[in-house]
Formats: sequence, structure tokens, C-alpha cells
Amino acid sequence: MPALMSSGDPPDAKCALCERTAVGPCARCKRPVCGDCCELTEGGATTFAICLTCVKRGGNSLAPAYRGLVLWLAAIVVGLAAFAALTIALRR
Repeated sequence: MPALMSSGDPPDAKCALCERTAVGPCARCKRPVCGDCCELTEGGATTFAICLTCVKRGGNSLAPAYRGLVLWLAAIVVGLAAFAALTIALRR
């Protein structure tokens, strides 16, 4: 066997911060990061990795993202309730 044949796999992803081989994406910005350039999240049911750039911007918790999602859903529910109340008031 003179040489190994390539299976067509893409090259390894490089870390966005240090150019080493990445182990996975950042949970916030989705950029690939290595194990040395990330911190694990605090709390929650699952552990996620967050790159050091995102940690400097907002800490290593995903709570603000979940809070934003809950507020967005609450706004939709309040809007629908207001629409229903207005519809009932106009029918009388």
C-alpha cells in the first residue's frame, strides 16, 4: 500500500480564538472552540461550552437567553389575551 486514501472527510475545524483543533461550537455565537478557549455553563439540565469572548461579554450562564425567550413568549400570550378581551368587548 503506497499511501492511504482519503475518505472525503472535511478537515478538522479550527478554534476561532487560537487556531487549534476545535472540539465543538460555542453555545452563544456558534463559533468553533477548543477545550482551552471555553468555559462550561453554570446550572441548567445540560452543560454547554461558551467561548472566552462570549464569557467576557456576558458571563458563562445562558440564563439571559432563556429569560429573553420567556419574555418573548409572555408578550405573545399577553397580546393574544388582549385581542380576545377586545373581541369579547366588541361583541356585546
